[in-house]
Amino acid sequence: MARKKKELGLDSMGIRKTMRFRDYFGDGIGQLPLNAMTTLVGQLTYFYTEKVGLAAGAVATMLLIAKICDAFSDLAMGKIMDKVNSPKGKCRPWFLWMLAPTVAIIVLMFTVPKNAPSGLQMAYVLITNILISAVVYTAIAIPYGAIMALRTESVEERGKMGIARTVFGYLIGMVIAVLLIPITNALGPNGVADQAAWIKVSVVFAVLSGLSLFILYRSSKENAEVQKIQSAEKQDSFLEELKLLFRNKYWVIMLIVNLFVNISYGLSASGGTYYAKYILGNDNIVALLGAIGLIPTFLGFMLVGPLTKKFGMARTCLIGCALGAAACVVRVFTPYSFWSCIVGGAFQTFAVMPIMCVSGAMVNNCVEYNEWKFGRRLLGMSNSASSFGAKVGSGIGGSLIGWLLAAAGYQAAAASQPASVNTAIFSFAIYIPLAMFIIMAVLFSKYDLEKIYPGIVEELRVRRAEKSAE
Repeated sequence: MARKKKELGLDSMGIRKTMRFRDYFGDGIGQLPLNAMTTLVGQLTYFYTEKVGLAAGAVATMLLIAKICDAFSDLAMGKIMDKVNSPKGKCRPWFLWMLAPTVAIIVLMFTVPKNAPSGLQMAYVLITNILISAVVYTAIAIPYGAIMALRTESVEERGKMGIARTVFGYLIGMVIAVLLIPITNALGPNGVADQAAWIKVSVVFAVLSGLSLFILYRSSKENAEVQKIQSAEKQDSFLEELKLLFRNKYWVIMLIVNLFVNISYGLSASGGTYYAKYILGNDNIVALLGAIGLIPTFLGFMLVGPLTKKFGMARTCLIGCALGAAACVVRVFTPYSFWSCIVGGAFQTFAVMPIMCVSGAMVNNCVEYNEWKFGRRLLGMSNSASSFGAKVGSGIGGSLIGWLLAAAGYQAAAASQPASVNTAIFSFAIYIPLAMFIIMAVLFSKYDLEKIYPGIVEELRVRRAEKSAE
């Protein structure tokens, strides 16, 4: 006779728990193919120029077009997901439907016809980048983000899901960032990677991604009652649903937060080398900055869970923003200090860890608020429009560096740079992050949804019971 499973009980808000360890593992591993695709795409400029021999300017143009398509495809995918209904669920089937396309597109990214005419090569680059970013990635990411609202109504469990996803995503990203070049070189002739070596490695990541999606599909569950409500929900036009979302102040807060935090990611990802070279005087220091950045990252993974349990998600993010702002203030007065850069940068990294871990849960908490206030959950639209803001933010962050340096008169080939270049570097490394931390802290102080959330969930249960009894 099978042993009866132990009841999970209620969370700190009195909401029924539904997630066990294997559920967190199965859900978290779904982040692996998403981060594998984004991290590999980040390596494509190097691969296209160094291993295939394509012109850097043309490659940049193709990647920019794909990025624009990617941002707008999020909005379309949210609407598609809300309309499509399957016996397997609202979100879950997409993980199985996208399994084969994921495996195929990861390999196809690296099979550019090397000896073909340049026009054909560029067309191949554009098409495959649109497919991986705007089609395959988006068709997984939007349902993956939205299924959190269908698996559990517990804010505590949603927060843990966000942490598990962040850990899995970070691990695969770190593996690719650290090992991709050494492994491809080891597989190439005479210790130098060629296109064939990259294709071999892409096959490995493709298989791992496909396996992860299969595990995610098998382990995912959707609340039958909520899924039924979601499937029966009235569908309005895109603009009408967007208007409703902008009447949800909590969703608006998270839209702006996702925009700002991804601007910050874009600035930190590309700006560190300039700071190391022109402010600290040695661009090799960027490797040290990256290594030290691992410390606050791992501390964040360990502490976000206990902190959110004690203070709640919004207050934990507010505390993080306050720490990040304080670190930036110190750096404002000590911009040329090596130790100020090291310690302050570590605090800035730690400051965004709570947002990285729980922003998905905070967006999905808005779904119940939508149902309570408007009688509409707007599940797909809530996640897709927020994701759109995140992608726009990452694009703005990367572009801001170039715009500021150009405005300051930066010339890469010049023997020395004008003093205005230092000001530009301080702007994207210190001043802009400071302003964003302050604004995000104010926004998180206004996010009081967690206080009223238990009452919302209870009222929704009463409404659903009354509707079922009719």
